[in-house]
Amino acid sequence: MSDQRRPYARDAGLLVVAFVATFILLAGIVVAVNSRPPIDSAASGSPGPSQPSAAPASPTASPASSDPDPSGDASPTVSSSSSSLEPPGEDPVLVGAGDIAHCSHEEDEATAKLLDDIPGTVFAAGDLAYGSGTERQFRDCYGPTWGRHLERTRPVPGNHDYDTDEGRPYREYFGDAALGPDDETWYSFDLGTWHIVMLDSNCSHVDCEEESDQVRWLIDDLAASDAECTAAIFHHPRFSSGFHGQDRDVAPFWDVLYEAGADVVINGHDHDYERFAPQDPDANEDREAGLRQFVVGTGGVPLRDFEETAANSELRAIASHGVLKFTLRDGGYDWEFIATSGPFSDRGSAACH
Repeated sequence: MSDQRRPYARDAGLLVVAFVATFILLAGIVVAVNSRPPIDSAASGSPGPSQPSAAPASPTASPASSDPDPSGDASPTVSSSSSSLEPPGEDPVLVGAGDIAHCSHEEDEATAKLLDDIPGTVFAAGDLAYGSGTERQFRDCYGPTWGRHLERTRPVPGNHDYDTDEGRPYREYFGDAALGPDDETWYSFDLGTWHIVMLDSNCSHVDCEEESDQVRWLIDDLAASDAECTAAIFHHPRFSSGFHGQDRDVAPFWDVLYEAGADVVINGHDHDYERFAPQDPDANEDREAGLRQFVVGTGGVPLRDFEETAANSELRAIASHGVLKFTLRDGGYDWEFIATSGPFSDRGSAACH
C-alpha cells in the first residue's frame, strides 16, 4: 500500500515546485516592468520632466483711467482681441494715435506693442515726447517704444513738441518724414487711392490764419490732388468734449477741407477717444458732405475725463489707451479703435463724398 502512494507524493511535490517557480518568474516580470523608464512625453501627450512649460503671456498695460464706461449716443462695438496682420495686397492701413511717450509711464509701450502686429503707415498726431520735446525725451522716451516704427511713421507736431527750441528736436528726430519740400512742418502724401494732409496746428508758433502760407498751401495742395478720398491729421481738434475743449484757431483748416470735399480729420491733444458725426465747419451735422472727426489722444500719457459734451459727439471713451486703425478702401474707409486692455472697441465704415 505504501509503495502505491509514492508516485502520488512525487507528483504532488513536482506540482508544488512548479507553482513556486512560476510565482517567482511572474514577480520578476512585474519588478522589471515597474523599473522601466517612462515613455517619451512627446509621444504620450503629457509634458516630461525635461520639457519646460511655456512662459505665461505678458500682461498688457492697465488704462490710466479707472472709468470703464464709454459715453455717447452710439453704442460701441465690443471686441476682446486686436487686429492681426493682414495679407499682402490688401487695402492700405493708416494707424496711430497722439499724446504718446513719457518716461514716467509705460502705456506707450503697450500701444507700441499693438503697432508691432499691425502693418501699414503709422501716424503720430502730436505731443510725442513729454514733457518738453527734448532730444533726450525723443531718444529715451519715444525712441524705445513708438520709435521702433520710425521708418513707417508720418508725424505732426503738438504743443509739447514745440517746447524745446521751437521744435528743433522734433524736426531732427523725424527728419524729412516730418517736413514739406521747403522744410515746412506741413506736408502731404498719397496712400493707396487716398490723399493725406499733415498740418501744423500750433498756431502760436506758425500762422494758421486764412491768408497764411500754410492755409494757402493747403488750398493749392487739395486743388492739385485727384484723389477721391482725403484725410487730414493735425494735433489740435476744432471740436472736442475733452479737457482742452474746442480750438477756434484751426477753423481755417476746416473751412478749406470742407470746401474741398475732404472726408476725415484726425486729432490728439485731449487725452481721450472721441468720434463725431460728419459736420460742417459751423458744427452743423452734415451727413452728405461733412467731415468726420476723431480725437485719439490715447497713445500713452494719462487719460483725462470729459468736460462739456460737444455738439455731434457720437462716442466718448476713456476706457483704455489704444490706437485707431483705418483701412483705406477705394471710395471708403473702415475704422477700428484697438484698446491695450479691456473689451472696449469702436468700429465702423463709411463712404467717401
